[in-house]
Amino acid sequence: MARMIRCVTTLHLLLVAVIIVHLEMAVGDPRIQTVKRMCSHVPGHNTTLFVPNFVASMENISSQMRTSGFGLATIGSGPDTSYALSQCYGDLSLLDCVLCYVEARSVLPLCYPYNSGRIYLDGCFMRAENYSFYQEYTGPQDVVVCTNVTRKNATFHDSVRRAMASAVARAPNNYGYAHAEVIVLGTANESAYMLADCWRTLNTTSCRACLENASTSILGCLPWSEGRALYSGCFMRYSDTNFLNKEPGKGSKKGTIIAIAVPVVSALVVSAVGITIVYLVWKHKYIQKKRKGSNDAEKFVNILHDSSLNFNFSTLEKATESFDSANKLGQGGFGMVYKGVLPDGREIAVKRLFFNNRHRAADFYNEVNIISSVEHKNLVRLLGCSCSGPESLLVYEFLPNKSLDCFIFDANRGQALNWEKRVDIMVGTAEGLVYLHESSKIIHRDIKASNILLDSRLRAKIADFGLARSFQGDKSHISTAIAGTLGYMAPEYLAHGQLTEKADVYSYGVLLLETVTGRQNNKRKTAEYSDSLITIAWNHFQANRVDELLDPNLMLQNYRDSNIKNEVFRVIHIGLLCMQEAPSLRPKMSKALQMLTKKDEELPPPTNPPFIDEKTMMLNDTCEEPSFPLNPKTSDSVATISNSSFEPR
Repeated sequence: MARMIRCVTTLHLLLVAVIIVHLEMAVGDPRIQTVKRMCSHVPGHNTTLFVPNFVASMENISSQMRTSGFGLATIGSGPDTSYALSQCYGDLSLLDCVLCYVEARSVLPLCYPYNSGRIYLDGCFMRAENYSFYQEYTGPQDVVVCTNVTRKNATFHDSVRRAMASAVARAPNNYGYAHAEVIVLGTANESAYMLADCWRTLNTTSCRACLENASTSILGCLPWSEGRALYSGCFMRYSDTNFLNKEPGKGSKKGTIIAIAVPVVSALVVSAVGITIVYLVWKHKYIQKKRKGSNDAEKFVNILHDSSLNFNFSTLEKATESFDSANKLGQGGFGMVYKGVLPDGREIAVKRLFFNNRHRAADFYNEVNIISSVEHKNLVRLLGCSCSGPESLLVYEFLPNKSLDCFIFDANRGQALNWEKRVDIMVGTAEGLVYLHESSKIIHRDIKASNILLDSRLRAKIADFGLARSFQGDKSHISTAIAGTLGYMAPEYLAHGQLTEKADVYSYGVLLLETVTGRQNNKRKTAEYSDSLITIAWNHFQANRVDELLDPNLMLQNYRDSNIKNEVFRVIHIGLLCMQEAPSLRPKMSKALQMLTKKDEELPPPTNPPFIDEKTMMLNDTCEEPSFPLNPKTSDSVATISNSSFEPR
């Protein structure tokens, strides 16, 4: 029980951050925007010790942040010691503080394998080193970041200086924190808002020295509308926009508000009252929306708790023999999958998402949330998860035969799949998709051979739900960022981001062709075949020469009788129906399944499929990468289109 509570608590921090950041459900503003991340250029002394020490220090700090908004941790010894500090700025509530800390904790590990780094967010700070830095208040990495948004006039310059003087004077004797607002009535563009915060490890003298140095530097950002000073011992920010949270954080005092009266005509007063009323109405609706959405986080945590999905990181580490390379099943763009054996003898597959960033955290949440809510014989079963430290782990049932691509694209292993087994795999995959679309209202978005896993009896199980999306039956489509694997993505989704369940139908059509022919659709042009598999299949279908497309492994098994030929022709026919360019012409998955199983049913003629330029395709869907549920994203940039999967941010 203690293990479960610990994992749920850690997972709650991560998931609440993901949900609130992406769906705008936060009560206040945790200000998780990254201002600057600084990494050393010195590799860690012993990475085998550094990672567990870092994980332990983050766990130690987590509990402190939840109660005080500040945390210190020292783990290890000698050159492998991890010294860590994290602190939220004084105007953040404890809830907002936790959200900001989770974001910092997910970004700072990107400094790995270097042994130290610091990250400044607009709401909090985090630093980790291999030496004690707690008393430092100045250093060579101190920097000022100016935002060149708007050039301001002399009145605003004076407002900044007034606010700064007030904050610097008050902060050293106020837990290191102060904020000040210089309001120029009637001319809001000349008002200034200031925040100053020292780390709590500094004494009054060091805090004052840090802020005085920072204030001198930050004035260099004028005449621009915003500036930030990022110092070893403090953080300072001014702006012409009120970025401060209204409710002070725990232990903080009220800030200073200096109002400078300016004559205002009555019309402006009336206008201000009207604007205030509109604002209050909007604010009320916004808060209600956020409160309603925040239940999703609680609901999700309850799902994990009730279904006993939580694993201790150390348990999984031991199960995989410290993620020994000998146990590696496959590797994708941002993670690896390892075979493991639990103490009770159960074999498992552990999907390791090493050093998450926020986008990967969102995919992690999405996959756990969706797959924990579905259960079907043709869907891979999620056994649990672990979220300790910079690594997020998913635990799946172990399937000894890996994935379909390991067979159909391999000249030797392909012989193990006779025609009957291939038909069973195609039918099983269709049954899984029917369940997802019609019973669970879920679009998978990444149906392909490497995501169809095979159990000990070579039965199909759909895997990798990191890109899956829920949809409502009354909606025509979901508008979303494009994500998936080139060669399997429907043209309307690839071109316009319009996602329906017919995108999965298109991918399934490609999968049918690959299963019958043993050829890859997204393979770079070679001497073997220069056109896409879709083009080749369409031309052979039109010329009634489909038997020439049969996988050589099937030909070797003497599948030349007319019944098998007819079945092959029918499967390719169904595949082409699934890949028709117009989504409305593609059958639903339930209809495609019916076509496969009721072999005497007459099929309509297919229309032209889309012919996609194969120059954009890359061979990147083999048994080696990936061979288990992985979402291979190697870059967040849409420019890197040669990767098998991409998702513009």
